[in-house]
Amino acid sequence: MPTWQYILLFGTVILGGGAGFYFQKEKKGLLQVVLSFSGAYILGITVLHLMPSVFSSGEGYTGLWILGGFFMQLLLEQLSAGVEHGHIHAPHKVSIGFVISVMAGLGIHAFIEGIPLSYYGQLHELHAGHSHTSNHFLFGIVLHHIPAAFALVIMLLMSKLKKRIVWLCLIVFATMSPLGALLASIAIIPPGLQSGILGFAIGSLLHIATVILFEMDSSSHQYISRKKLGAIAAGLAISILTIL
Repeated sequence: MPTWQYILLFGTVILGGGAGFYFQKEKKGLLQVVLSFSGAYILGITVLHLMPSVFSSGEGYTGLWILGGFFMQLLLEQLSAGVEHGHIHAPHKVSIGFVISVMAGLGIHAFIEGIPLSYYGQLHELHAGHSHTSNHFLFGIVLHHIPAAFALVIMLLMSKLKKRIVWLCLIVFATMSPLGALLASIAIIPPGLQSGILGFAIGSLLHIATVILFEMDSSSHQYISRKKLGAIAAGLAISILTIL
């Protein structure tokens, strides 16, 4: 995995979270639009690229890995309070247990996503049957982590944590996906397990994308705003362009 990809993974989380220190409540509407775009893009590349690649590997238990990732993400969000898809629920009284819980949920999720990045390019080229770039997976993770980092910082600041602690949490989050990719590039992972871990990450991404897309606006119980609908259309359109 090229160095620039590690830098991109780390740097965009820092930038997204750093913005949370300066733009808080007044930017929650923008956060929902960005989340809608990223959710549609992630769903698009998952269906158009990731799932065909992993199923074409011929591993018999791919579907089980995907289901495992989907429901594991459901459990992880009980720890992270849904920060992955932009939920900002700060407790009335902050506790070290709450911070550890949120960081554990986010960190495990980000680490798992990072592992397949180290070998997805080769897997995609081997099984996809075409020579399109494989950076769509990387960009999907980046687009997902930027608003997640933004929401994390806002939630921790609302919890009255000191800024240096919030920065520490942000740096830990930013490190997890690059760390997963780095360790996977060093370790010897059998091809079958590579497909399985990718399937697990796919299940996690499917859960996050569907939660983002099917959550209604806070201002309406029935309809999606035009801005959010436009963001969804744009994200889906760009994901479709990756196969052309």
